[in-house]
Amino acid sequence: MPDAADLERVLRAVGLRVTRPRLAVLDAVHANPHSDTEVLIGAARDSLPAVSHQAVYDVLNVLTDRGLVRRIQPQGSVARYEARVGDNHHHLVCRACGAISDVDCATGAAPCLTPSEGHGFLVEEAEVVYWGHCPSCAAGHATPFGPDRPATERGTS
Repeated sequence: MPDAADLERVLRAVGLRVTRPRLAVLDAVHANPHSDTEVLIGAARDSLPAVSHQAVYDVLNVLTDRGLVRRIQPQGSVARYEARVGDNHHHLVCRACGAISDVDCATGAAPCLTPSEGHGFLVEEAEVVYWGHCPSCAAGHATPFGPDRPATERGTS
């Protein structure tokens, strides 16, 4: 987990001014991988109580645009954010509880960036999502999503 000085360095390295909202949100993303904006708003408010919803959304957009944060949105889920960027990792998503875990690419550096047919596109990123059931749900210990459990309550491991 990076400390405040590390977070300041990474913000400056991508040409961003260091502000309290940026530090609070970036710290929240590092501390809560695969979290949605509501969780990140709460976490950012732990260190900066007056930060607004809009400020958190704005900071997340800037951090994503600058490559400090990655936005993922598995099918049926709200957007999630993580600080693990710049590598070729993928995600495991539980169909029952929505838990998300990182998984390294099985074949190495960046094989997913070479499609069999490029159609003239310059490929910059590929996303692989593995779907299944986490150990707890596979053992029958979780309740599947339904009308009593909104998608915003999906797990964030």
